[in-house]
Amino acid sequence: MPLPYVTSSSKLTPTNAVCRLPALNCALLVSCILAIISFQNTKAQEPAAADDVVRVDTHLVVFPIRVRDKRGQAVAGLTLNDLTVKDEDNATTGLYLYRGADRVSLVFVLDQSGSLRDIMNQQREAALALFGQFGEKSQVAVMRFAERPKLVLPFGRDLDATRLAFSASNARNQHTAIFDAAAAATKLFEALPRIRSERRLVILISDGLDTASTVKPGAVIEGALKSQVTFYVIHLPLFTPRDGRLKVRTPAKGFRELAEKTGGKYFLVGNTASPLASQANIDLSAVFRAIGEDLKGQYLLGFYTKESSNDGHMHRLVIGLPAGVEYQFGGFGYSQRHDVLIAPAAQKKP
Repeated sequence: MPLPYVTSSSKLTPTNAVCRLPALNCALLVSCILAIISFQNTKAQEPAAADDVVRVDTHLVVFPIRVRDKRGQAVAGLTLNDLTVKDEDNATTGLYLYRGADRVSLVFVLDQSGSLRDIMNQQREAALALFGQFGEKSQVAVMRFAERPKLVLPFGRDLDATRLAFSASNARNQHTAIFDAAAAATKLFEALPRIRSERRLVILISDGLDTASTVKPGAVIEGALKSQVTFYVIHLPLFTPRDGRLKVRTPAKGFRELAEKTGGKYFLVGNTASPLASQANIDLSAVFRAIGEDLKGQYLLGFYTKESSNDGHMHRLVIGLPAGVEYQFGGFGYSQRHDVLIAPAAQKKP
């Protein structure tokens, strides 16, 4: 069955403009989120969680959002009654809203090049503490990479196995392929059933220097958006002499955008003020806590599409929040309302 995609409109009239993007960024953002959320059309595969599994006859499009008030504070207690929807084409049958991240499928993607191996080993307990914040139906996988990605631990809930997966032989003097690893991590989710309230997350920890990837950053971002995968990027920087001082080496283009354009966050960690300080003092506990808090404060916003909307034509929705409250999704900024385009492919006749 054809799959629709959703994107925020880049051609906004004065009467319906909901997010004004800088002209230079407009085309880039739209190209990156042409398929921000795929149509979910998956048979129930987990009888024990039947209420969560999207049924084969349910056309549900869902995406994570952050909601804040005028003071920039997260908003709790938002309900469906607070939402407004303008659906001139009558393409939907209702909205879906869920707060928090009780259930996640999480992949840790660990850079094993250079001296990062020791840091990864030291952060095992902090990483497990983050995973422990999620519900009992959550699952975790671990992937390591240098020149090539390697799945060390498939999805599961074995914490001892997860702890061991953070230990690895060093991969010194190898090239590094960050975006190949990110693409491989995204593909891991293809074998999982689609569940409405589940968040699909990748936590990528790297020095940000890519020397060997064959996959372009834009392709990784587009694939993540299609699969509803959110990246959180933790940058453990390297330093280089510049203007008589040691400064953070500029990461590969697209490294930070992996997080910012898939709905996650980017963290630069370490003692950037004193680059000669020992890397052994790096502690990612605060970063993992920030990720957990960020996820708890998010909502999953979605809508059910009608079969008649699967006609190959664009259908525009305007989803709004009450006055004084605004939301953000994907690579777009905060606004009280967002234009959303549903663009499913037309049904092929047998």
